[in-house]
Amino acid sequence: MGDAAKDQSLVALIGGILSGKRAEAQASEPHLLAEAAPTAPMSAPSTAPVALEMPPPTNGPDERRARLPAVAIGDLVLSELRKMDGFPRSGVSITVYGYRNWNAMIRFAPFSTTSQNAARLLEAMPDIVFELRKYVELKR
Repeated sequence: MGDAAKDQSLVALIGGILSGKRAEAQASEPHLLAEAAPTAPMSAPSTAPVALEMPPPTNGPDERRARLPAVAIGDLVLSELRKMDGFPRSGVSITVYGYRNWNAMIRFAPFSTTSQNAARLLEAMPDIVFELRKYVELKR
């Protein structure tokens, strides 16, 4: 299996986890991070809590969570944060660390966002990480 095929299957798996759609249908769609940043002027930022669109977890004995590398999990967190109003166009990085109880850290480049937007994004991080932990496990 080539690198391109692996990348495409990983994108399909991640898309299926986030949207609850079948992985085959998601593989034909463009990658979430390949979309251009929104160009609409940003007004007052939204303070609504982040709601992830994921299927409910199955708590049976055959429950399997996707095992993804830290970079892929970071991309998932970043894609969820991009859905929030006032997300900066550039200058944001996500670092995933830990093992069983993995966590994510967000960093902002100087002058990439306001302190109010940064505080909102920082407040949303624990909710996003908590939801993603139900579906994704960090690969060693």
